[in-house]
Amino acid sequence: MLALEVLFWLSLGLILWTQLGYGLALAALARALPSAAGARRARPLRSPDRGGADQSSSLPFLSLIVAAHDEQSVIAAKVENALALDYPRERLEVIVACDGCGDETAVRAGEAGADLVLELPRGGKIRAQDAAVGRARGEIVAFSDANALWEAAAARALVGAFDDPLVGYACGQVRFVGDDGAGNQEGVYWRYELALRALESRLGSITAGNGAIYATTRDAYIFVDPIMGHDLSLPFNMVKRGLRAVYVPDARASEKMVPSLGGEFARKRRMMSHTWPILLHGGILSPRGYRPGYALMIFSHRLLRYITPVLHLFALGANVALVGIDAGPLYSITLALQVALLLAAALAGVLRARPLLIARYYVLTTASSAAGLWDWLRHGTPPSWDAAEGTR
Repeated sequence: MLALEVLFWLSLGLILWTQLGYGLALAALARALPSAAGARRARPLRSPDRGGADQSSSLPFLSLIVAAHDEQSVIAAKVENALALDYPRERLEVIVACDGCGDETAVRAGEAGADLVLELPRGGKIRAQDAAVGRARGEIVAFSDANALWEAAAARALVGAFDDPLVGYACGQVRFVGDDGAGNQEGVYWRYELALRALESRLGSITAGNGAIYATTRDAYIFVDPIMGHDLSLPFNMVKRGLRAVYVPDARASEKMVPSLGGEFARKRRMMSHTWPILLHGGILSPRGYRPGYALMIFSHRLLRYITPVLHLFALGANVALVGIDAGPLYSITLALQVALLLAAALAGVLRARPLLIARYYVLTTASSAAGLWDWLRHGTPPSWDAAEGTR
C-alpha cells in the first residue's frame, strides 16, 4: 500500500506543481527580488543619436520574414500590415518565403509590396525561414505567421529588447481573437501562460516563445532540425550559448482563434508531435549550459507539463487501487474529484457553462500531448505544415 500511496501523492503533487505551484513560486520569487534578473544594459545595437537627429535613423535594420504555404487568402493583408508598422521604411525589409506554394501566394505578396518573395520547394516552415535569413539584410531578423497581424508599435518594441547585447531572442505577445468566443477557452489558458512567460523573462529567460511575433539578432540565429520548431528550440539554445531569451509584452500581435475545441485539439496534437523530438533528442533536457534556476524552469514548465498525461494516469490508477483495498476515506474523495473533472469535460459538450468548458479544454489539451507523442512514435513528424482549421 505504501508504494501506491507514494505513486499517487507524487503524481498528484507534480501535476499541481506544474499547473499551479510553479506559477505561484515564480510570482513569490519575483516579488522578493528588487529588479529583473539580467536587467543590466550595455552598448546598444542602435547607434547614439547625434545633433538631435530623428531617433528613427538610429534603429537597426530589421528584416521581417513570413514563411507561407498556400496563404493567398491572407498574405496581402499580412504584407500591408507589415508595411504599416511604425518603423522607418528605409530600415525595414519584408520577406515572404513561399514554401512550395501551389496558389497565388507569391504573386499577391509581390503585389502587396513585399521587398523580397522567395519561391521555394516544399521543405517545411523552418527551412523556408532559413532560406529567408540567408537572403536577409537586417541586423535583426523577425518572424511572423501569415495570419498574424502586428500592432503598429510592435516592431519598435520587439527591437528594443536587443538594446541589451545579452539578449539573443525576443518574443512578443500574441492574442487570439474569436468570432464570438464560444466553445474555446484558449484565452483563459493563454493569459495564464503569458503571465508565466513574463515572470520567467523577469527572472532570467523564457522557456518557450510563439511563432506569431519573435526575433533574433542575425548573428544569434540558429539553424535547427526542420521538425523542431523555433518556439521551443530557440529559447533554451540561446541560454546554452550564454544569451537571454526574453518576453516583450508591448510587442503585440493578434491571430484568429481556432473556432472549435476539436480544432484546437488537432492543432495542439500537431504541435506536440514537433515538441517530443525536441524533448527527447533536441537537448532541452540536458542541463549543460543552464544555470540551476533555468534548469528548474525547464523541468517545471516544460518536462512536467508535457508528461502530465502520464502523471494523470498514474494518479488515477493508484487512486483506484487504493480505494479497492480500502486505504481510507480520503482516497474516495480524491477519486471522486478526478472522476468529476472527466465528467465536467464530457458535460461541456451539452452544457456550455464556463467551468465545464475550461475542464474540457484542460482535458483535451492534456490529452493532445499524449496524442502528439503517439503520432511521432508511429510515423514520425513531417517538417511541412498546414493551416489550422478556421484560422484563415
